[in-house]
Amino acid sequence: MDYSHKKSPFDLSGRIALVTGSARGLGRAIAEELSRNGASVIVNDLRAEGASATLVGELKAEGHKVWNMAADVSDEIAVNALFEKIVKDCGRLDFLVNNAGTAITQDIFETSTEEWDRILDTNLKSCFLCSKRAMELMRDQKFGRIVNIASVVAHRGAFMGPVHYAASKSGMLGITKTLARTGAPLGINVNAVAPGIILTELLERSHGADGIKELAKSVPLGVGAPRDVGMSVAFLCSAAADYITGATLDVNGGMYLR
Repeated sequence: MDYSHKKSPFDLSGRIALVTGSARGLGRAIAEELSRNGASVIVNDLRAEGASATLVGELKAEGHKVWNMAADVSDEIAVNALFEKIVKDCGRLDFLVNNAGTAITQDIFETSTEEWDRILDTNLKSCFLCSKRAMELMRDQKFGRIVNIASVVAHRGAFMGPVHYAASKSGMLGITKTLARTGAPLGINVNAVAPGIILTELLERSHGADGIKELAKSVPLGVGAPRDVGMSVAFLCSAAADYITGATLDVNGGMYLR
């Protein structure tokens, strides 16, 4: 690697990033951190209005370049249309952050086939669909970074039994390692971030205040903030991580050590 340039390795200026599911929670924090490190960001969620529009407005007010592109990234037709728009409006794509995801707190006895399919489609199929289209662009550019937002449950199993969620997040780690091998000769690095207990709307909805307090007892550094994940993603997208691929960065406050 050539480190002779004077630009900070953490400076992402001139790069374009797509963050799926970025209207709220971890996705919002990731979009904010990439923007504030210089990247131009495509905000993606199911709807362009509401929280997506609010985030886009805030980032533009700070002087950042940002696009609002709504799409259901679990649907192949919608993903194809999204990437066609990215090529048309942005010209390239340097970073893909596969963050779109959801969870239902139920164990295997409560889980229907329909619920299994919905969680796997939202969390895992979206990762496949977006990575495929992104890698096609990055292959032609001979440069790219993909960061998959997994979870500590991929290592240790889901805390309250949601087998579909655990399967989807474990699957993301398998995708990460495989695409890292595929992408390395093409100039594409692929890594994952595995957050622990991060205070988001999704966590509050799935576990409640009492559940979060109980979970936090097992975390030496306490409950994390969304920005902790955002900064980790920005690092993996930066030149500082040029020699890192196929890795999973644990952002869990010490709750799981490996």
